[in-house]
Amino acid sequence: MEPKRPSIPMQVQAFRRRRWRTRWPWALAAVVVALLLIWLVSRSPGESTPQTSAPASETQVTGPPWQMGNPDGRFTLTLYADLECPFCRSYFPVLKRWVSGNADVALQWHHLPLAAHEPVASAEARLAECAGEAGGHAAFWQAVEWVYGHTRSDGQGLPEGQRYPNLTPAIEQCLASERPDAPIRTQTAEATNSGVTATPSLRLHDRQTGKAILLQGPIEGDALLSAMDMLAAGDPAATPTSELEMPADVVGDMPR
Repeated sequence: MEPKRPSIPMQVQAFRRRRWRTRWPWALAAVVVALLLIWLVSRSPGESTPQTSAPASETQVTGPPWQMGNPDGRFTLTLYADLECPFCRSYFPVLKRWVSGNADVALQWHHLPLAAHEPVASAEARLAECAGEAGGHAAFWQAVEWVYGHTRSDGQGLPEGQRYPNLTPAIEQCLASERPDAPIRTQTAEATNSGVTATPSLRLHDRQTGKAILLQGPIEGDALLSAMDMLAAGDPAATPTSELEMPADVVGDMPR
């Protein structure tokens, strides 16, 4: 006669079912962890965890001087300019486009407010300096573009009631101080001492050879490329700094 299978009380069966329901998530988690460990161990030695790439360029230091373009480029193109100069006003967007299309060039601003345009030229230069102090290189150039886009030029300044739309407490605090005056005075003196008295003027510097050339007037892109080739070729005429003036029909009636 077949022995009778011992019966399990209903309460015990229910307890076992409840205990299994509470244990199965932990068992599943243990399986997942085990599979993850197996995958990590089986990875080939050459594989590495992807890392977030670093910023494109960290070499651009805080200004002044204020730069746009490639700070690691071979050539630095310094623009001597006055924010009330009508020729600078029309030339600046052209030069900006040219620099953006030449990856080996960094454009650098150099204040040269002309006496005929004072006191407005220096007041606008102070605004640009304070914008740069508060927001960096991009903010400086944004202020320059805004001034050129709104000034009446020739020392007339902005239209009555026109205010810079991106004023911040930091910019206003800077404008109330004497901080922006120092770089403007220093750069103006440097320009005068090096013989630069007209705006716009350009100095193209080859960082690789240390040679430079001074170009007066709103120089066209082809002429700038020729100057770069000349410096790169080691033309002795560009040692250490030489001056090249464009013909009158190219320069036009520049304020001197």
